[in-house]
Amino acid sequence: MTEATNNQWGHQELSSPNGSDHAIDGAFKLQDNRVGRAINEAKSKLIDNSPARGQPVDSERRLDQVTNTEAGYGDGPGMISTNDELEVLCGPLLNFKSISKTPSGPPKWRGSVLIVIKPGTRHPQLHLKCVNFTKTDNSARRVNGINDVGSDHESSDFALGQERRFQGMKLYADPVKAFWRFDLELLLQESEARWEYLIPRMRYASGGSSRSLSYNFVVPGASQSMRIMFHSCNGFSVGTDEDAWSGPALWNDVLRVHEQKPFHVMIGGGDQIYNDGVRVGGPLRAWTDIGNPRKRREYPFDERLRDECDLYYFNNYIKWFSTEPFASANRQIPQINVWDDHDIIDGFGSYTDHFMKCAVFRGIGGISFKYYLLMQQHVPPPKSTYTTSSPQTTTSHGLSGAGADPTQLDDTFILKEHTEDSCFIMGRNPGPYVEERSRSLYMRLGARIAFVGVDARTERTRHQVNYNDTYELIFNRLRSELSAAPEINHLIVLLGVPIAYPRLAWLENIFNSPIIGPIRFLNKRFGVAGGLFNHFDGQVDLLDDLDDHYTARQHKHERRELIHQLQALAQEHSIRITILGGDVHLAALGRFYSNPKLAIPTELDHRYMANVISSAITNKPPPKAVANLLARRNKIHHLDHNTHETLMNLFDRDPGGSSKTATSNHCTMPSRNYAIITEMGGAGTSLAANGDSSNVLADGNGDIASDAPTKERMKAKNGHSPLHEGEEGAGTAHVVASGVHTGKLRGGLDVSIRVEIDQHDREGKTEGYGFSSKRVPSKDLEDGGICG
Repeated sequence: MTEATNNQWGHQELSSPNGSDHAIDGAFKLQDNRVGRAINEAKSKLIDNSPARGQPVDSERRLDQVTNTEAGYGDGPGMISTNDELEVLCGPLLNFKSISKTPSGPPKWRGSVLIVIKPGTRHPQLHLKCVNFTKTDNSARRVNGINDVGSDHESSDFALGQERRFQGMKLYADPVKAFWRFDLELLLQESEARWEYLIPRMRYASGGSSRSLSYNFVVPGASQSMRIMFHSCNGFSVGTDEDAWSGPALWNDVLRVHEQKPFHVMIGGGDQIYNDGVRVGGPLRAWTDIGNPRKRREYPFDERLRDECDLYYFNNYIKWFSTEPFASANRQIPQINVWDDHDIIDGFGSYTDHFMKCAVFRGIGGISFKYYLLMQQHVPPPKSTYTTSSPQTTTSHGLSGAGADPTQLDDTFILKEHTEDSCFIMGRNPGPYVEERSRSLYMRLGARIAFVGVDARTERTRHQVNYNDTYELIFNRLRSELSAAPEINHLIVLLGVPIAYPRLAWLENIFNSPIIGPIRFLNKRFGVAGGLFNHFDGQVDLLDDLDDHYTARQHKHERRELIHQLQALAQEHSIRITILGGDVHLAALGRFYSNPKLAIPTELDHRYMANVISSAITNKPPPKAVANLLARRNKIHHLDHNTHETLMNLFDRDPGGSSKTATSNHCTMPSRNYAIITEMGGAGTSLAANGDSSNVLADGNGDIASDAPTKERMKAKNGHSPLHEGEEGAGTAHVVASGVHTGKLRGGLDVSIRVEIDQHDREGKTEGYGFSSKRVPSKDLEDGGICG
């Protein structure tokens, strides 16, 4: 297989002096050689100065020669640019960090903006102001989140509010690049507000002149919950024809919906980038081609190979995060991201233990963690990453991670942050194959929604997803936060991989059975069934994907304990839990719920948890036959005597009249997609304004229904059918299917999964499928704020 390299969805500086609409529409589209020219200027120098393959590093380099100050590690590249402009390689990238109470007054919103520039320029600065409008003003020239400050609308549209200025903080610098972060803080207003920011003196290294471009984002009002967009699998697998799939076209649809009704945050559920090409057209090609498994395991990850892989991962990040229209979304919708295997390499953590512990896998684990922290979390990386040339990097040194490597810190600066951001839930111990601790996330998403994102990759092995003490840390944090904020109605849990999903144990049994042995022998000797086995450990290629699933045989106990802990949390704090999952490249809706024999109304059922499965936003879906097979395997499963689970029939028809599934398949959709989650009474209006004091609900067709919980509400005998009013009429006819219109399940969550109609449509048009999730009625809806 070969990696597809043709990609025309890129990033280019605006070049039209008069700012015509056509120029704006083409903004930030890049030619094939875009940022590569700027990056490769320093590439040969760095590689040539690395030790030859297998040679030890200079013995004169001693650890006590590494600069270690309160500010950081290393002295930096020592370069001073004579150009006053900021030569930008990538960005801006916008992240969300938290919303928190203040001692008195409105809540505080925290986020960050990241730019990657050439090193040596003076401190960059960011200007921020509130422009105080909640809907798009069509008279303003604002496309892809960009405002042209030099336009005629400057005085009328963008001169509102007092401007604040933020100094950049350098996270990392070497002779090729420098990462700068701007920490933003603002107070929420009574209603939803739009904020505008600009970074003066920006010029993209790919070409174009320096211009004053501003960007904007929207934050909720103090009494509102965030409007959420969720996605996963944002990239292409090795060998995929990107042109045949119109590139990352669905991001066009995301931006269209954002213009209609803004998102306050977008959650990346893993695989925000695909780095698998490192083994095909990248520096690991020679290692991958080694036929002898023992030689492959013993292959050194020396300083030269580390340098080459570091440059590969950096280049790939710059290329993908500068790719339109994804880049436009990055500039204007604050991100929350948790990584998965493709952010490292396909299957990382799910191969056999002895192979995962080889030097090459540990080396790329460290490098991918470095750029995950920089590009997706906006925090400084570890001071060094794994290499066999420096023994101090091959083991973790307690809380400080891998030891310092003088070679890596030569001409390099790494910021030393003395406290971790409060959004992180740090694991106690380093992962088994990465010399760093896991980073799960907790954040408040506005007035009544909390979020926890589980880092399910750093600690993963074939037999575990997370350490037991990591679960303890996560649930201790959740109990503490929920106890301090009784107004929270909903907890959104990001697991990355679906947890309410059809069982595939029968397929695992086949792949692990003795009949595979002769086929594997023929494969090694004669290349028979070459596509069936992976190049890493010789196992069946799909086995690592199956091992990733929570429903895999070896994760069965861990999965059950996790669901039981979530059920206990829901019961203790009277909250509704919604689980997000991706990874599987299709859309579905799984649910846990109480055994119907218990006759518990859904609104009172602490076991009721929807698993919104949305994948992939960019990668190609599985074949139609695979989705249909999964649908046929969709049975009623029993987590325990009191808890049932299954996929719901959400897809009443295929999108746009297409033929993507069998007529009998209404629960798995093999087409690219993303999800939208909105609290009814959240974004755009307060709960108190969404109805009168009678506290009414509406069913899936928008008809008014009483809010009083009754046993008659639970009409379904099993989870294939609707369990409550919000699931009635689920699909394209549901009132919330568009992702823009809201239902009337007051205090519940409206969920829309927008599914691509035609892969050849570069506009990425979609059709929506909707349902609503019910709140727990014991919560006081009028207690909606998070003010101190």
